[in-house]
Amino acid sequence: MPPNLAYSAMMLLSLLVGAILLRRWQSGLSLLWWQKLGIGFGAFCGAFLGAKLPFALYDWANTNVANPWLGDGKTIMFGVVGGYLGVEVAKWSLEIRQRTGDSYAVPVAVAVALGRLACFIGGCCFGTPTTLPWGVVFTAQGPLPRHPTQLYEFAFHITAAALLWYFHSRGWFRYQLIKLYILSYLVFRFVTEFIRPEPEFYGLSAYQWIALALFPIFIGLWVQTDWQVRKENVLSNVTEKPPHGA
Repeated sequence: MPPNLAYSAMMLLSLLVGAILLRRWQSGLSLLWWQKLGIGFGAFCGAFLGAKLPFALYDWANTNVANPWLGDGKTIMFGVVGGYLGVEVAKWSLEIRQRTGDSYAVPVAVAVALGRLACFIGGCCFGTPTTLPWGVVFTAQGPLPRHPTQLYEFAFHITAAALLWYFHSRGWFRYQLIKLYILSYLVFRFVTEFIRPEPEFYGLSAYQWIALALFPIFIGLWVQTDWQVRKENVLSNVTEKPPHGA
């Protein structure tokens, strides 16, 4: 099978598996079908726009002919964050108050892991040259073995999916699983950027600067959710407490 066709087939498989897992994980949510559809549409649009936005900004002169939007270039980091924002916008516009983030954590991690296998097959998103024994030669990039950063990412995301599933089954990090996944990925991406051939600005790549900017934002969202859950629990206990003297 030609590499481009294999890349496209694996990408479609990642989307299909992610959609099937998401349907299963959201089966317990008390939402109507059109509400789930609306949130899913928001997630897709947010992920697509986020994944393409850096390339559109970089190639701004061509955005009017849609090249950056329909080309191969995309970034997983912005895609995941864009999907998160897309869900929040969809929930706000549909006036949905139920928390849905935990239902996305495992399906998104599995889908991204499969997507990284597609990158490895397609020969994109490679690392810097290395002398380590597991270095891979990507023929389009020359004869030197390189870090297979796509496989490093696959290992991260599939391990994250397993851990998130375990945490969910134990009731740990309730309402915080998708934030835990994003925060972990920001740290992972910051570290692995040192073995990626990305241009640097003041000693760090653009992805590392963005990871540094996004990390405190998602910590803030974590604290906000924790505060809201604690407040809801207090109000619930007050409501359920029998009147004095009853």
